[in-house]
This record gives sequence, C-alpha cells and structure tokens, in this order.
Amino acid sequence: MAEAITIARPYAAAVFALAQEKGDLQAWSNQLQVVAQCAEAAEVQAILTNPSVSDEQAVNLLGDVVGELSADARNFLMLLAENNRLLLLPEIATLFEQLRAEAEQMLTAEVVTARALTDEQKTKIAAALKNRLGKEITLTEQVDESLLGGAIIRAGDLVIDGSALGKLNRLASAIR
Repeated sequence: MAEAITIARPYAAAVFALAQEKGDLQAWSNQLQVVAQCAEAAEVQAILTNPSVSDEQAVNLLGDVVGELSADARNFLMLLAENNRLLLLPEIATLFEQLRAEAEQMLTAEVVTARALTDEQKTKIAAALKNRLGKEITLTEQVDESLLGGAIIRAGDLVIDGSALGKLNRLASAIR
C-alpha cells in the first residue's frame, strides 16, 4: 500500500498542478473519482491488466465509463496506461483530493461518539476545530456505543480522545 501511494504521488501532484493551472479542480476531481471507482472493480482490473488489451482500449474503456473525457484527462490516462499505472487511479484520486483540500483550506474531521450528535453539537465542534486549525471543517460522524461517552475526534494528524473509554484506559495504565 505504501509503495502504491509513493508511486502515485508524482502523478497526483502533476494532475493537480494541471487542474490548478486550468482552474478546473472540481471537474478533475469528479473525473478522477469516477475512473478511480471504475479501476477498483475486479472486472475492470482484469481488463486493465490483460496484456492483449492495448493502452488505447483501456483508456477508451475508462472514457466510456466517465462519459466525456477532456483532452487533458485522456492524455493523462494514456500516460498512466503507457506506464502501467492505471491501477493506481484510486491512490491518485485520494492524493488529488488531499491536495485540493489543502489548497482550498478544507479539512474533513471524523467524530466518533457513543450517541449521535445534535446539530448544535456538530456546529460547536466544527467551529472549535476551525478556530484551532484555521481551515473550513467538514464533519463526518460515526456512532460507537463501546466508547460509553465523550468523543474521539480525528482531523488530519490531530487526534483528540475525550471518550470515557479512553480516559478509563489511561487511568488503568497510570495505575499499573
């Protein structure tokens, strides 16, 4: 996995630079998400790795799924095909989204709680994270009743464990 990300990084950076230069981040984001989902399908992977399928046929297959590919997108996919990197599309799409979020000063934060949050609680958490991190925050919520109470917040490299279970575990470690 780490190797795939390492190989995908320069491709993601290049396509991000191109999209930023053209002022077309959203369109690239949409196209990359669709072809990445397509490239994750086992049936498509079998076709993309088949040596009897030409690079152009592979790109045409992905183009048919997306619908309308821009000339730049088609060229990018051909570059990936020629270098046997089409299977890296999911990693490239993920890295592209990270670069886009960073450029747009956006961050997705995951909040795990024992019970569902109210809209007011979500708003307060998002505002506090925006104040602390200086970025626009998009919250994703997950309920895990094993936490007993409190919350765990993950935003980029920041992890805040304010759960009752986490506090009990820290107390148990301190006692030992």
